[in-house]
Amino acid sequence: MMDFDTLYMRMAVREAQAAAEEGEVPVGAIMVHPEHGIVGKAHNQVEKLKDATAHAEVLAITQACEAIGDWRLDQCTLYVTKEPCPMCAGAITFSRIPRVVWGVSDPARGGQSVFGILNSPSLVHRVDHLAGVMEEECRETLVAFFRGLRKDRT
Repeated sequence: MMDFDTLYMRMAVREAQAAAEEGEVPVGAIMVHPEHGIVGKAHNQVEKLKDATAHAEVLAITQACEAIGDWRLDQCTLYVTKEPCPMCAGAITFSRIPRVVWGVSDPARGGQSVFGILNSPSLVHRVDHLAGVMEEECRETLVAFFRGLRKDRT
C-alpha cells in the first residue's frame, strides 16, 4: 500500500519530468490541502517565463493561495522533488506552510541543509520537513537532465 507522501511525490516527479521536457531544471511541486486536495501543481518555468522567481515551489504557492483565497497556507503540505533553495524556503516560511516533503537534498545550496531557513529561530514560523522521499527517482531526474546538457555542449 502506497502512503500519501509517496503518492504526492510521484506526482511531483511527473511535474519535474515535464520541466525537463521543456528545457527547465527538473523540479516539480505539489501543494496539498487536507480538505481541498491538490491546490497547487507546478514545475520550474524560469526560462519560459523569463523570471528568476518562477521556481516550482513559488508557482505552487501562488496557485494554492488563489485556490484557498488566503496567503496563509497553514494547513497545507508541499511536496517537492528537490530541497527548496533559500528563496523558496523563505516563501514557504512566510506563507506559513507547516510541512514540506522533498526528494533529494541539496547540500551545496539547500535552504534548510545550508541555511537552516525552515526552522530558523530568527523567523516567526517553523516548518517541519521530511527529506528522502523517492530520493533515487528525484536524483536521477536531475542527473539525467544535467548529463544531457553536458552531452549537448560537446
